[in-house]
Amino acid sequence: MSSVAPALSSDLKQLASDVLTKAMKAGATDAEAVVYEGDEFETRVRLGQVEMLKESGSRAVGLRVFIGQRTASTSSSDFSDESIARLVDGAITLAKITSEDPFAGLPEPEAFGKLAGDLALYFEDVNEQPPAERIEIARRAEAAAMAFDTRIQNSGGGDFDTSTSHKILMNSRGFIGEYRRSYCGFSTSPIAQDEKGGMQRNYWFSNSRTTKKLESPEEIGRIAAQRALRRLGARQVKTQKAPVVFSPEIARSIIGNIFDAANGDAIYRHATFFADMLGQQVAGENITVVDDGTLVFDEGGIKVGGFGTSPFDSEGLPTRRTVLVEKGILKNYVMNTYTARKLGMASTGNASRGLAGTPGIGAGNFYLEPGTLTPEQLIGDVKDGLYVTETMGFGVNLVTGDYSQGASGLWIENGELAYPVEEITIAGNLKDMYKNIVAIGNDLVFRSASAAPTIRIEGMMIAGS
Repeated sequence: MSSVAPALSSDLKQLASDVLTKAMKAGATDAEAVVYEGDEFETRVRLGQVEMLKESGSRAVGLRVFIGQRTASTSSSDFSDESIARLVDGAITLAKITSEDPFAGLPEPEAFGKLAGDLALYFEDVNEQPPAERIEIARRAEAAAMAFDTRIQNSGGGDFDTSTSHKILMNSRGFIGEYRRSYCGFSTSPIAQDEKGGMQRNYWFSNSRTTKKLESPEEIGRIAAQRALRRLGARQVKTQKAPVVFSPEIARSIIGNIFDAANGDAIYRHATFFADMLGQQVAGENITVVDDGTLVFDEGGIKVGGFGTSPFDSEGLPTRRTVLVEKGILKNYVMNTYTARKLGMASTGNASRGLAGTPGIGAGNFYLEPGTLTPEQLIGDVKDGLYVTETMGFGVNLVTGDYSQGASGLWIENGELAYPVEEITIAGNLKDMYKNIVAIGNDLVFRSASAAPTIRIEGMMIAGS
């Protein structure tokens, strides 16, 4: 793992400092600057041939200014003196004509801070890997999927992408922080066809902050092939009420709705079914949901920071571990400084922002604590039910909790995955669904910043033929 390149770091820091100084001289009572620099690589192969190869670099500066309780923000990708002057002038001019907001302002100085120690967010090997090697990994993953079964004669391709970024945050109240991140990942999406001409596509992937932790392309290709093949011959099922088992990828989005429902902004606007529910039971006693921006995993002696890990949030507050739901009880909302002030509470270190605009609220590593059952045991208890592997649409109403999604997956008969199903809709209400999660798997794996194990929910409505 490499440290931040000193020359680059000092140049960007100097830029942030200059922008702040100019903003304060121009009349800001407070100011905050973000400087970002990043590199991206992306390639896609299809049927063994390179279809796309893209490398890009970007850098930009964002400025947020306060004039009393008026605020405005601007950003630019041009670091020239004239452009920086325009950036500052634009922010100050905008701030003067905006309305006052009693909750606006930077956090109090005592709230600032950052996590100490190496969070293992950046690995130089991501940049060092030659493009030819990256293309070969994408090619191998696709080839493994296509060689797995004669019913796979076509492919959506294989891809490999990397990104590295460097972020500096500085404000007029004395906070200075920076970190670098790296990412690499590849996937493949084979297309399977049965003897009747029916086609199904699926995919699988591997990703990490370091090339050392990527899985074997052959293994990823094999899993992608199996996932595509098991969808062949899919049919509808009769409309009925039945237990529904959600694969980790889909369980993740269902549990993710807890973060959205506990979002301080939605709470303040009463736009969520969690409004006024703090300290009350919102899920079964087996449910504990955590947001943790500090996670570092030790994987075979290699420390790797979580995809949602960072030393500080987008306002310069240290990231932390926040338990949203503990044994079914809603314990905390997630907030940035602005929403916390509105609610008369303290920020949970969840401020999230791009270069311009006011901070929103974002998750760190967000997850449902795992249970003890294997996925096979969890499915084994179901006489008749649905195993969901994909959902479609945006059928979630956070105000009422109503949930309705198009779905496909596999039908369960006598504890076994029996046949594929598609063109069905699953429906319920999140208020009931969280209380009816009767079983939780032991298969929690972080493939992104949010994760959940396999879960089983009793008595959901399945609309089919």
